[in-house]
Order: sequence, then C-alpha cells, then structure tokens
Amino acid sequence: MDKGFVKLFRQKVREMQRVLGWSQKNDVQCCGVTMAQCHALLEIGQKGEISIVDLAGILGVDTSTLSRTIDHMVKNRLVGRLLNPEDRRYVSLSLTKEGKTAFDTIEATFDTYFARVFEFIPEEKHSQVMESLMLLTTALGRCSREYQCCVGMDD
Repeated sequence: MDKGFVKLFRQKVREMQRVLGWSQKNDVQCCGVTMAQCHALLEIGQKGEISIVDLAGILGVDTSTLSRTIDHMVKNRLVGRLLNPEDRRYVSLSLTKEGKTAFDTIEATFDTYFARVFEFIPEEKHSQVMESLMLLTTALGRCSREYQCCVGMDD
C-alpha cells in the first residue's frame, strides 16, 4: 500500500480523535463523570444488567481496572452491584435511579451532537458514512487484538 496514503489515513484518524475529544486520560469529564465511567455507564444502560467480566470484555479493559471504575460509580450511586446467591464471585451491574438519569442525559447529549454532525453530510452519503465506519471499526478492532505499539522497536 502507498505510504503516503497510510500517512494521510493516520492523520485523518488523529484529527477525528481530536475533534471528538477522545483522551487516554481518565480524568476527562463527560456529563459529570470520567470518560471511563461514561463508557461503562453507556454499556450498562444499554444492556440493563451485565456482569463485570462481560463489561470488561466489551470495553477492552481488565477486570481489576474496571473494578476500580465501578467502585467509584457505586460510591457515587450511579451503579448497583448484584451478587449471585449461588456464586458470590459472579457480580452483575445495573444502573441506579441516579445512573439512569446520567445515562439518559449522556444519550440525549450525544444523540443531539451526532444528529447535528449528520446535518453537515449530504443525505445521499449517510449510508456510505455508516458502511465506512462499520468497516473501519471492525478493522481497527481486529488489528488492535494482534498489534502492540512499539513492540520490538529499539529505544
């Protein structure tokens, strides 16, 4: 593949990350919660109830990292933990009333934002954008599982 095309692709992905405000830092705020909490909140809200193990898999983090995030969310009364009486190691998560309110606020905020984004894209291109995003996220997900940045590179 043409190296110039790859560099342009990387540049456009970085631009997209900056425009969307993504950050690797967990202290970035999203509607009053950190980005890590925001992602967890959205997944729990969409699923209704989910195990911490399944949520960690969806978010691509280890369970110990997610447990710390969930601890803060429980402390802030956004999430409730439900222990399985037959297997106390199995913990499922669900939103509290406060968590549901936060979930609804985040959903409405992002629905409005992305509806506005689509206003800047010609209607006849909407399907093309969705198809391209699906292809891109699938490819990024597959590649992310097999690639680690800077492995084998000299310091």
